[in-house]
Parts: sequence; C-alpha cells; structure tokens
Amino acid sequence: MATSYPTLAPFVLKRPWLRSMLTPVAKWYANAAGYRQLGLRADDLIVEENEKVIKALKRLPPKEAYDRVYRLRRAFQCSTAHQLLPKEEWTKPEEDVPYLQPLIDQITAEEKEKHALDSLTIIKNH
Repeated sequence: MATSYPTLAPFVLKRPWLRSMLTPVAKWYANAAGYRQLGLRADDLIVEENEKVIKALKRLPPKEAYDRVYRLRRAFQCSTAHQLLPKEEWTKPEEDVPYLQPLIDQITAEEKEKHALDSLTIIKNH
C-alpha cells in the first residue's frame, strides 16, 4: 500500500513481537484522538487539498460520498457545540475501515504507470 506519508507499518507488521507490543498503544491512540467520538472514520481526516485526494473523492460511490459528507457535517456541528455524540453513535473500531486510502493508492499506481509509459523509449533493431 503506497502512502503519501512516511510509515513504519511494514517494519512493525514483519515483527510479531513488535506488533503485539504496539497494538494496544495504537488502539489507545485511535480512541484518544477523539475522531471516533464525533462519528468520523480515519479516512475522513485525510486533507482534501491534494490532487490525488480530489480524484479519489470523485471516484467514491454515491452512497459512500453522501455518508462521508453526513459524518463531516455532524462532526462539525458537534465540534461547534462543544459536545460529543452519544456513546451508541460513536464509530466502532470495526466500522473504521479505510474507504478512501485504497482509491488514493490506486490513483498513485495509475500515475506511476502513466509516467513509466510516457517515458518509455523504443529502440528498433535492424
């Protein structure tokens, strides 16, 4: 999975002892970040000012795009009122799955492939 930010995930995932040590910390951090208490998912926090993200948002299915806008508006209202959602409306960890990052990765791969094909040189053998 290609990302636009540095990550240690492959390093950690290859070492079971390190993964078992860091998993509780990662779960604590995700809960402490507070976005789930506003009903958001992690991919809702991706900055939209990047060209790849804009393309990925255009590729979202209509229902997913609507749900994303709903989550963002609801979180904005909660933030403005300095309130959290009721606990039953918080995003559960099993619901917090990536929906935008796979599309961003796909766009990145397409751009790399296009660049490779555009810079291809043809050598004719006579």
